[in-house]
Amino acid sequence: MIGKVVSTRTSVGATEYADQQRREILAWLLAGDPAIRWQVHADLTHGAPAQIAKERSLVATEGWGARLLAAQDDDGLWAGALYSPKWTSTTYTLLLLERLGLEPGNPQALAGCERLWDGAHYFGGGINLAKTIKEPETCISAMMVFLARSFGLEDPRVDDTVAWLLADQLCDGGWNCEAVRSGSTHGSFHTTIMTLEALSRYAETDGPVDVSTALERGRAFFLAHSLYRSHRSGDVVNPTFTRFPFPPQWHFDIVRGLEHFRSVGADRDSRLEDAIEVVRGAQRSDGAWPVYRSYPGRYWFKMEARGPSRWSTLRALRLLQWWDRGN
Repeated sequence: MIGKVVSTRTSVGATEYADQQRREILAWLLAGDPAIRWQVHADLTHGAPAQIAKERSLVATEGWGARLLAAQDDDGLWAGALYSPKWTSTTYTLLLLERLGLEPGNPQALAGCERLWDGAHYFGGGINLAKTIKEPETCISAMMVFLARSFGLEDPRVDDTVAWLLADQLCDGGWNCEAVRSGSTHGSFHTTIMTLEALSRYAETDGPVDVSTALERGRAFFLAHSLYRSHRSGDVVNPTFTRFPFPPQWHFDIVRGLEHFRSVGADRDSRLEDAIEVVRGAQRSDGAWPVYRSYPGRYWFKMEARGPSRWSTLRALRLLQWWDRGN
């Protein structure tokens, strides 16, 4: 039973104990929402493609995904808004649906994406959805590209926005929303991970603009910082980077950073090892990882109660498997 230590090392050997604990953890994960189950089959148990596809298709009709889709307004928006309130607006609901695994081409997701692109403000390719900001916003531009390419929206403005993001990259390889607002020249961890995710998804879906160099420079930015440390002092930039609530919203954390390197099949790099050990060290005695406190704001519903977290556990196990086994 998750929430208690599954067995004692005095009764079984260390290897048997670890194997037994993993089996119980996997069974617990597979008793969760379809959004969890399909990713467990895809990434942890290497299930059959038909099984993975079947489980993923349920995201739209059962559980968390179905509840979010049911909350959509008749006009295609969520919460009657493009970007705010956080986290129930159209932008953040679509970001969550993508993380749950809602499939590309879903008509409700496409309707929401269309509302975003039609309701945005454009500045030479850069985009803004926020009412209080009068300049292009890098994070929002990246979110828009990410969502369009994730759900299959075909719009020529996507390529223009990608070109703007490439021009917005800073000399250190990162991106920063404050570069436009105040002339900042150092990359932001938050903005950089969002932009890397967007450009990676664009490349994965055969976008015509070449983003390979920008991706390499963006990853080099994180490697130069050992993912979450100052490149000057070596100190942790922000203690919140070591906790990883789900969903991450626009925030950077070490799991989100590592997920990017895993998703692109990056080779293991010793500069990421420290962050990996932080993730490993957060494991509970029962084999699960904890629920982390959510970012303040409005939510459609709470996915997990305090205690062991299926989301944290899935994400951590997936990363450790990539790191330890190279798959």
